[in-house]
Amino acid sequence: MAYPTSPLASPFPEMPQIAGVTPHIVRAGYKDWGRCDLTYVELDEGTAVAGVFTKNLCCSSEVELGRDNVKQGHARALVVNAGNSNAFTGYRGREAVEQIMDQVAAHIGCPREQVFVSSTGVIGVPLPKDKAREGVEKALTAAPCSWEDVANTIATTDTFAKGATATAMIGDTKVTLAAVIKGSGMIAPDMATMLGYIFTDAAVEPSFLQECLSAANFRTFSCITVDSDTSTSDTVLAFATGKAGNAPIASIASPGAHAFAAAIHDVCRQLAHLVVRDGEGAQKFIEVAVSGAVSDESARKVGMAIANSPLVKTAIAGEDANWGRVVMAVGKAGEPADRDKLSIGFGGTWAAREGLPLADYDEAPVAAHLNGQDVTIEVDLGLGEGAATVWTCDLTHGYISINADYRS
Repeated sequence: MAYPTSPLASPFPEMPQIAGVTPHIVRAGYKDWGRCDLTYVELDEGTAVAGVFTKNLCCSSEVELGRDNVKQGHARALVVNAGNSNAFTGYRGREAVEQIMDQVAAHIGCPREQVFVSSTGVIGVPLPKDKAREGVEKALTAAPCSWEDVANTIATTDTFAKGATATAMIGDTKVTLAAVIKGSGMIAPDMATMLGYIFTDAAVEPSFLQECLSAANFRTFSCITVDSDTSTSDTVLAFATGKAGNAPIASIASPGAHAFAAAIHDVCRQLAHLVVRDGEGAQKFIEVAVSGAVSDESARKVGMAIANSPLVKTAIAGEDANWGRVVMAVGKAGEPADRDKLSIGFGGTWAAREGLPLADYDEAPVAAHLNGQDVTIEVDLGLGEGAATVWTCDLTHGYISINADYRS
């Protein structure tokens, strides 16, 4: 089923090719749709890999195997199936994943542990091994494709293709990052991504690549929410081919390490925002900025309580400056808060300061701010120096419509 393009959609950016990375797409026919649904990315020998995965305890075999295999630090291929998450499918689901790994490994001539597989779609239906085998066979000899083709092929309920790019200077060498992601619903920490893939030509040791990705994930993908539901399949993988020729980055003390870490964070932040902007039924992009908390982690938890509140999200959808709902969400977060020190604002206009409504509060600028597509909620707890920013979208009837019809 096709969904109307999100009003918050961004155009797909100009995406550079990454040396040592060759993407391909084909139609395996996992669903009755006239589009490609299998992505195969071949990676040159020596490519480093890092990954972060869902904490959902009912995760897929793809996640279980990926979580184990990423520890060995290298990758030669990625296969992504769309239309079937292959989660909650027992031994049959695992056999399908292992079949794909073995098939690709035999073609490339690499250990099976260097073949990473992701699947996304309906839960509880085993991935058809015959379609997977035939699809992979076609993909192994398919012509290379663009990043936009990949972004469209890994999608399910997404309404637009999502990609991001960044560069960094490592000494005198410029390294490039290109990334794609899919995600629209079932989005909440940990990690709130569904499926995301970052490719770079930088030479990076696997341990430092993992360090950068984990740090970026904490402040990006784990700071977004659409509906408070964590997926069974959430995966973000980063691949570094080393083809740029820079001196390998082994630790934060290595030349250029800070620049590379910043580029990883930049790409992850771009991708995380795109997922929220394509939240199922979303009409507004909401930033929740929390300050004055006892710690950064406490601020993040307060921000997520606000961002996950159906009452807050529906108020924003209705462009209602009901700041009392924000007060409620702060109070239910389970974090230190003092009613008499709490301040609430929208778009730079404070509605309440230190526990009291402002006597000269004018709702007109707040109403004008809420009428726009990008909305900011400010919260100052007045307790300490902790701060965090999280992102979400409003909750509309469109979310119900999409999810009521999801399996059709």
